Amino acid sequence: MTIRVLLADDQEAVRRGMRRILEAQADIEVVGEAVDGVDALAAARRLRPDVALVDVRMPRMDGLEVTRTLHASAAELPVKVVVVTTFDLDEYVYPALRYGAVGFLLKRSGPALLVEAVRAAMAGDSLISPSVTVRLLKHVTGGGAGGGGGGVPGRGAERLAMTEKLTRREIEIAAKVAEGLTNADIAGETFISAGTVKTHVASIQRKLGVRNRVGIAVRAWEMGYAAGSPSA
Repeated sequence: MTIRVLLADDQEAVRRGMRRILEAQADIEVVGEAVDGVDALAAARRLRPDVALVDVRMPRMDGLEVTRTLHASAAELPVKVVVVTTFDLDEYVYPALRYGAVGFLLKRSGPALLVEAVRAAMAGDSLISPSVTVRLLKHVTGGGAGGGGGGVPGRGAERLAMTEKLTRREIEIAAKVAEGLTNADIAGETFISAGTVKTHVASIQRKLGVRNRVGIAVRAWEMGYAAGSPSA
């Protein structure tokens, strides 16, 4: 089934770039574009897309209000909203998720994560940029301040089990994924090719039983491999 996508961003170059990435996929079709929030709501009602990729900062009506309105009208207009923005500020992240966004993606996340976010939304899953996921986890756990990393029962055993599952290189890459680095970033830091990084990421997902890079980020955070996590 083809996933019908609406793009809402006030920058033409951004819309053009996202369209190029998405329409290269056989299962995704960009059915329309909107230059501001009011236009986005009108286009959603007219075109009935499956997924809307919505920027936060737009004229007339911002992306948060678009998200809230579409979520409130889900019964008559079942559009899944993924917020795509340059800014990962708390004042954007928390309202977007509270208003019903099924994803929160940073524009610097890269083509692969953009495509994955659309497919995850269509499948009923949520995808949040790994760097934002880590911040959310810090918020929920209090960042591990004063806890010494010992606040989760069984973490030592889980960490040992995870270590036994993953190779040393995979642990290193999992930690970097949890820091929000792209495959290209990781390749530059570890002096291996982006293709090799991609292979390692796929292996990590399989071994940990997670669906995507955000799942890797969560597990790496829980086990203390991510920089700044309670047990790091």
